[in-house]
Amino acid sequence: MTLRKIIVTVVGHVDHGKTSLLDKIRKSAVAASEAGAITQAIGVSIIPLETIKKICGKLLDVFKTPLTVPGLLTIDTPGHAAFTSLRKRGGSLADIAIVVIDITEGFKPQTIESIEILKANKVPFIVAANKIDLLPQWKYDTTKFLLENVALLDYTIQGEFEKKMYQLVAQFQELGLTAERFDRISDYTKQIAVIPVSAQTGQGIPELLMVLTGLAQKYLEKKLEVEEKGPCKGTILEVKEEKGLGTTINAIIYNGTLRVNDTIIIGSIETPIVTTVRALLEPAELSEMRDKKSKFKNVKSVTAATGVKISAPLLEEAVAGMPLRSCAGTEDEITTLKQEVMEEIKDVVIEESDNIGVIIKADTIGGLEALRILLAEKKIPISSSSLGNVMKKDLSKVESMKEKDPFYGLLLGFNVKVQPGIEEYIKEKGIKIIIHEVIYQIIGDYESYVAALKKEVEAKKIASLVRPCKLLILKGYIFRQNNPAVVGVEIEIGKIKTGDPIMNAAGKRITAVKSMKEGEDFVTVAEQGKQVAMAMDGVTVGRQINEGDFLYTDIPAEDFIKLKELKKYLSTTEMAVLKEIAEIKRKENPVWGVG
Repeated sequence: MTLRKIIVTVVGHVDHGKTSLLDKIRKSAVAASEAGAITQAIGVSIIPLETIKKICGKLLDVFKTPLTVPGLLTIDTPGHAAFTSLRKRGGSLADIAIVVIDITEGFKPQTIESIEILKANKVPFIVAANKIDLLPQWKYDTTKFLLENVALLDYTIQGEFEKKMYQLVAQFQELGLTAERFDRISDYTKQIAVIPVSAQTGQGIPELLMVLTGLAQKYLEKKLEVEEKGPCKGTILEVKEEKGLGTTINAIIYNGTLRVNDTIIIGSIETPIVTTVRALLEPAELSEMRDKKSKFKNVKSVTAATGVKISAPLLEEAVAGMPLRSCAGTEDEITTLKQEVMEEIKDVVIEESDNIGVIIKADTIGGLEALRILLAEKKIPISSSSLGNVMKKDLSKVESMKEKDPFYGLLLGFNVKVQPGIEEYIKEKGIKIIIHEVIYQIIGDYESYVAALKKEVEAKKIASLVRPCKLLILKGYIFRQNNPAVVGVEIEIGKIKTGDPIMNAAGKRITAVKSMKEGEDFVTVAEQGKQVAMAMDGVTVGRQINEGDFLYTDIPAEDFIKLKELKKYLSTTEMAVLKEIAEIKRKENPVWGVG
């Protein structure tokens, strides 16, 4: 067994400096080392231990034992996918993460999202508090390390710096986490290290690499042990079309060795892909692997931990985030590895189930898993989860779920698009789809949708109930004495609708609203403050009703119980009348409306 490189992923909110930080680390590494001591494979940068030693210098003297880890493998796939694609069975592929936070802005949606996913996958992380160079009047000496420079700052600038640092610490406390500046930490197992840095000037990068490497060596050494010579285990980072090569995959190999002509087995939505490695490619040293003009060199084999571009037949159906395994190609090996890769994704991709829950889609396995994790934290159930853009077949799942439960009859999509040609169908059927590139926005929009829908459902419920209403028969407005009686009334409190039963002040039901007219127009509802001509059957003016009488809606006991449940939709005055009606009713029946 040998120690492999530490797999590091960099996460954080858009524009907080993730790419700039990696670029600066790479440039620092190149400047601090002999040419070629940093190698860029597909999707990763490999920074050897010797290069880290040169960058950190005397900072490494704090370690009592010599560093033995062979270096870092930093993931630099662009965007949020850099993080969400990094998975393997049992959690994240990354050993440790750097959460980049703009010290001038603090936490943002993707900051919280990244931290929540790291916590869920039990990935340790440190914080790069970036953009310290943007703090007012910040000065530094390029020949000195970070803390020496901080000590030389004017006390007012130091005060501003400390204020920003502790605003970050407070935001971590709100998430139930303890964070502290790296040099003030007493227990790295209980506190999160915050390292102030500038991706622009390079300040703090030696300290960042020191803390990162030291933590990995102290707490992750067992995890870094790999079988170098055995078959490889890996994860697909990206699927790409390459001129002259066709469909290729960029992968991270985290265990073993992969060779040209090896059989590889790749997880898939339906049947695993079994194919043979035609070529292994790496870009030329120090070239930017995302540059289309980058020149590749063929290699015969690659050993963990590294990144590589793989050329092989049958890769058209490959998906980012899928597991990859290699073997010599015997039937038994292939059968075993097919089961292994499908086992790894079985809890993530669930095309059909009988569960009640939302339908979710994402562009990668890791994205799907991240969405599942954060929905589970919010206790939002899932009925089906699948990969790729929104298709017609997904819509039938949504429609079916909507019939079972309207609150879950919608589709949540992370980083996906709607297939062209089905937008009209979605609009026509009123199908709800929420798509974003930030999971927290998806969840936030879903919660807003549910709240609005709940309000709508409850409004419909309350509309069907007899609401509390107190009305006055106006003097001098008797239009007809009986068959039906037609009188002028004023709605004192609440609202009343056609068909509602009416009781007198003693609690006896005497009639119901037959019809109402406001001016020349018939109305079905009359609200507080309105004066209407009301027709009532079964009563005669001068007998059951008189001018100046106060009447009430005769609320059925079951409606009264429901109204109490929906009391947030009633005004204070309506609640007072509801209480008055209950008191009148309970004179005759003490347990009226008790349920």
